[in-house]
Amino acid sequence: MTNKVALVTGSSKGLGKATALKLAEEGYDLVINYARSKSKALEVAAEVEAMGRKALVVKANVGDVAKIKSMFAEIEEYYGRLDVFISNAASGVQRPLMELEESHWNWTMDINSKALLFCAQEAAKLMEKNGGGKIVSISSLGSIRYLENYTVVGVSKAALEALTRYLAVELAPKNITVNAVSGGVIDTDALKHFPNREELLADAAKNTPAGRMVEVSDMVNAILFLISDQTSMICGQTIIVDGGVSLLV
Repeated sequence: MTNKVALVTGSSKGLGKATALKLAEEGYDLVINYARSKSKALEVAAEVEAMGRKALVVKANVGDVAKIKSMFAEIEEYYGRLDVFISNAASGVQRPLMELEESHWNWTMDINSKALLFCAQEAAKLMEKNGGGKIVSISSLGSIRYLENYTVVGVSKAALEALTRYLAVELAPKNITVNAVSGGVIDTDALKHFPNREELLADAAKNTPAGRMVEVSDMVNAILFLISDQTSMICGQTIIVDGGVSLLV
């Protein structure tokens, strides 16, 4: 593989960082996107370049369509192509339903749902020039199950999964496959924002049928599977990586 390019939004830390580094290891040149953590994004870029791959670092809040368009303009100017887009950037307000405000809703839906639509539109334009591409969005079990304090994030992830299906159908004729990966509880930086973090970790450690918690590498492996050449007929699906937790009543 030569000169294939992958964009991972929110790739300065956590799952995004791990995915970006694995893609570099697999031979991709990278677009490292961040909203706040410039120093961390530059560290990831340095790791990518140490593997002999290129890294373009782009600051963009993907909840803002103007910034999305600017980011893709940079990608087109720098690389002239895009082969893989991982919609990983996420945010959200963790509060009980009755304490949610309109600003919480708008912020969460913009970054977790709207971003996928408008990033995918721009990604598809670049991918079409190469004869196709792969898009993978990152969801969570809150899209299909109740999680405490997770209302607005869960709803945004449900919207993301629905959007994944619509994108998959409309982009399939362009040889662009679109799927999602939904993860169980993973001990990353994102989980630190959960008021009931310790309870979630304890429950996952005790009750996961597979006998262990989901790790970041499990999610990365699922993403790599979905962008591989073997998955051209997997279209609009959400692959659940949770060790069987979602099967329990």
